Amino acid sequence: MIEMVIEQRRRSLGGGMEVGRVLPFVKQRMVGPFIFFDHMGPLDIAPGVDRSMDVRPHPHIGLSTVTYLYSGQVMHRDSLGYEQMIRPQEVNWMTAGRGITHSERFEHARAHGDHLHGIQAWVALPTEYEEIAPSFSHHAGCDLPQWSDAGVAGQLIAGSAYGLTAGAETHSPLFYAHLDMSPGATAEIPSGHKERALYIATGAVELAGTRFESGRMLVLGPAASRVLALEHSRVMVLGGEPIGERFIYWNFVSSSQDRLAQAASDWAAGKMKLPDADDEEFTPLPDEPVPSTPVKKEL
Repeated sequence: MIEMVIEQRRRSLGGGMEVGRVLPFVKQRMVGPFIFFDHMGPLDIAPGVDRSMDVRPHPHIGLSTVTYLYSGQVMHRDSLGYEQMIRPQEVNWMTAGRGITHSERFEHARAHGDHLHGIQAWVALPTEYEEIAPSFSHHAGCDLPQWSDAGVAGQLIAGSAYGLTAGAETHSPLFYAHLDMSPGATAEIPSGHKERALYIATGAVELAGTRFESGRMLVLGPAASRVLALEHSRVMVLGGEPIGERFIYWNFVSSSQDRLAQAASDWAAGKMKLPDADDEEFTPLPDEPVPSTPVKKEL
């Protein structure tokens, strides 16, 4: 039922920002098309926080990004001209395709202080869609499919599950949902996909007769069906169909190592457009070689 348990690994992003890195993991690089999964916070940010905490303009290719917040606010600006604050239980779905740049700024926190807590995920694009035109869509909380049943308040972030379909345009079969579970409540884990996982953001749950605390991702086999909340818990369920091996370098994802090298060269040479409203600084290319082996599941 449970194929693997992955514990978050704390990583510093600089400027006082720390995350719990879940995916990629050495023995489980992807879950369906999900290739990156970070648990941000919880973090109290004082008013007047230094701009070093901001995520300066940086590039992506070959993936879609989604930041989902439980609390806090983050300002998004991108090279397509979009400027959109993301708030709790809203979705900014950004598809990089052949290339996009964006920044993430803590402007609300700088002015008022904030309590930041959420999940950032990347979804790798299938090979035939890796070089599509970049796009961006925003989905307010009231527009996302929601349901409530026996102590479980659910919200579908992307894909299809629970008889619902979210509004963000995805390019391969997947599901991604947030379950807010009261103590003693049980919830179905969507089936019908080859790869599935459950992440406990807060609280504690029971699955297959075992208690699991927050900060853990449970990679599930085909028999897993329901999860029990042992206390008030925020649980993310996700999965989909595998899309094949991927190379990953910095913020770039591709089925081609040469394509990663080209993206790195383009960024270093200043060939990728910065956001119009945020073009005075940028994140430099890391001093690391492009990888020679792909990201793949290693069982």
